[in-house]
Amino acid sequence: MRLKDWDRSLKVRLVGEFFMNTSYWMVFPFLAIYFAEEFGKGTAGLLLVISQVFSVAANLVGGYCADRFGRRRMLVVASVAQGLSFLIFAFANSPWLQSPELGFVAFTLAGMCGSLYWPASQAMIADVVPEKYRSDVFAIFYTTLNIAVVVGPLFGAVLFFSYRFELLLAVTAISMMLGLVLRLLTKETLSQAMVEKWQSQTATGWVGAISKQFKEYGLIFKDRLFLLFIIAGVLGAQTFMQLDLLIPVYLKETIDSQTVASLFGREWSVTGETSFGILLAENGLFVALLTVIITRWMTKFPEKWVFFTSAAFYGLAMWLFPLTSWFWMFVVAMAVFTFAELMVVGLQQNFISKLAPEDMRGQYFAAASLRYTIGRMIAPLSIPMTAWFGFAWTFGVLGLLALASGFVYLLMFKLYEKRPSH
Repeated sequence: MRLKDWDRSLKVRLVGEFFMNTSYWMVFPFLAIYFAEEFGKGTAGLLLVISQVFSVAANLVGGYCADRFGRRRMLVVASVAQGLSFLIFAFANSPWLQSPELGFVAFTLAGMCGSLYWPASQAMIADVVPEKYRSDVFAIFYTTLNIAVVVGPLFGAVLFFSYRFELLLAVTAISMMLGLVLRLLTKETLSQAMVEKWQSQTATGWVGAISKQFKEYGLIFKDRLFLLFIIAGVLGAQTFMQLDLLIPVYLKETIDSQTVASLFGREWSVTGETSFGILLAENGLFVALLTVIITRWMTKFPEKWVFFTSAAFYGLAMWLFPLTSWFWMFVVAMAVFTFAELMVVGLQQNFISKLAPEDMRGQYFAAASLRYTIGRMIAPLSIPMTAWFGFAWTFGVLGLLALASGFVYLLMFKLYEKRPSH
């Protein structure tokens, strides 16, 4: 499916979300430093966890609202609300006021607005793109997100610390502009049948609505197939979440200073810190260049074996890291790690859209994100594990968890293939 054949709503969002994501990533990576300086490291860590909890709750609400009130409405509301949140954040870092407490509240609200946005965003793609092309489209959106993740911090490293007020005002303007563009240039993709279905249901007030929402998410988690998908995702997340946890710690302790090449009569050497920077750049470059190509290649194979092989490659990457302290082996391990990531990035989102009934797509996408949220909560245990068992055993256990996720995927597909509607 070529870009020119896309629904206009998706084209508008692809461009608009790139600018929104880039501006967000000019701010987000530096907030831990900002809050640590203002509140101390311990308090800052606790505050960021609290902020994450609110974002998880908002994500689940966002999925419900996307199915209840429509995709476009949620995208517009979330964009404008995020803009207002960043405006408050800017005011808290302005020439007239310096309030880290208000800054934290504003950042938490901005994170919640982002969490309201994404379930509707994913559901809109599932609404307008035929099933056979969805993996491709999800992959393209993932590519632009990752380019933003690379580009944003490069500008943010300068702007956040020297021109914070002006940067936050710019982020405010971009979010507001995205809301306006979405309002004017996109159309609602929630089908009329779904709108009428919701309208025909008796209004029950806020308490009834919240109760109904819990019941509907309960139904999702009673779907054994979907539950296995979440479990496999949590197990797999223990490996790819180590990119900014265990891997940099390991490299710092393993590489003091190592010569990696001799060119033009000059020796090139790396330290643990610089080697991690190079591996991050390798990951980002591969994601930016190869996501769409690898996704298209993977759609030619049965999903079951793509999911399993991706998990196996994650395990292999974990087992390669502790084998040696040689820098070039780490480069190979990161290439395997990134290939495992790119194999499933579009296919998994497409698989969620196939599992979800049309009237619950937003909620399914929201619930599916719990595999990352729960994974992110457990993944830091790898750090104390290195003190208890050493790096080799820790990486070995993580590799086994990745392989276990592959076998859970096989079990999941066994149930999926028995579904009559499949």
